[in-house]
Amino acid sequence: MSDELPPNANPDRPLTPAARRALEEAALRKASEPLPEEHGGPRGPEPTRYGDWERKGLAVDF
Repeated sequence: MSDELPPNANPDRPLTPAARRALEEAALRKASEPLPEEHGGPRGPEPTRYGDWERKGLAVDF
């Protein structure tokens, strides 16, 4: 096992072997799967990028 931390690991907290393996598997999966193309979605920036739904300048908090 290497001493290097996987992506998204907190350096201040020790990782169990299962947690290290899960982070490494998630990083591999994210790197290998392309995002699907969206059809009919909103134009411009993602409307939920701030945690709220924003449409035409109005924000709705969920």
